Amino acid sequence: MRAPAAVLALALLLATAAATRGQQPPVFRGNVNVVNVTVAVHDDTGRLVTDLAEPDFKLYEDGRPQKIRVFARAFEPGRDELLALDLGLLMDTSESMIDNLKLSRLAATRFLDTVPRARELITVFFDEDIRVSKYDSENQQGLVERINQVTGGRNTCLYDAVAVYLSRIQGSTGRKVLVLFTDGEDSQSELTQLDMNKLVRASPVTIYSIAFSPDGVAGSSRATRSRRVLEHLADLTGGTVFAPASYRDLPGIYEKILDELKGQYVIGYVPDRPGDTKRFHRLKVEVTRKGVHVRHREGYEAGEEQAPS
Repeated sequence: MRAPAAVLALALLLATAAATRGQQPPVFRGNVNVVNVTVAVHDDTGRLVTDLAEPDFKLYEDGRPQKIRVFARAFEPGRDELLALDLGLLMDTSESMIDNLKLSRLAATRFLDTVPRARELITVFFDEDIRVSKYDSENQQGLVERINQVTGGRNTCLYDAVAVYLSRIQGSTGRKVLVLFTDGEDSQSELTQLDMNKLVRASPVTIYSIAFSPDGVAGSSRATRSRRVLEHLADLTGGTVFAPASYRDLPGIYEKILDELKGQYVIGYVPDRPGDTKRFHRLKVEVTRKGVHVRHREGYEAGEEQAPS
């Protein structure tokens, strides 16, 4: 059964989607004066670059340079509200994941053993139903037993599950990180993939996917299509996709995710055109140092009225 709050959030989203099918998919609007962008920087070898300072960054909105007013590094103390970690864990328990469910459970529990304590942890188990739970930093490990007991359903509503999660993180400060344990397939969502992508694009979340092959078959056209869904989510949000072949791959994957969480920068600015009626604003962050690569979300969705962050 879907949690009552999740049912309400999803109902609102799906009602909007039904009313606008073929027109404008639903979007979240961020009513903010200060726009904060979470940034990860890697060198040519893939290693995180963590010694950059504010003057090393240049930030653009819709191609226009912006003045950086907020700068924080995750590995330094202070700036609690900016750097606080809110973690989402979405676990696919549908029929297409049956062959991968044991590895998926192991992946999720080991990730929780490794990840630093989050301010808030929202978990979503999904197949044809969506089950939502919320944990804080004190009882985060209580989730492990539930993960090990989870059983699967026949169909998959991945797109709806992502939308439900996004509805739970609106309006709060800090870094929003979503880890998906799924094969990327969807067979029953009311939302389309385009709907989901627009919701994700307008959100502050960074998505990392632990990607499994549908029915355990790697390299098939079906697996390739599903993988593209997850890669697009990563591209939209500045995250990435990992594909473990066995449990031996998990420690290395977690190390990469955790290193990135510890090495992120948060950069904030006040848009130079606060009254601009354009809905979606594209972001670009550059680093003056040569030989580095920057990842961050594509942009943000502006509201009709702006209010203090």
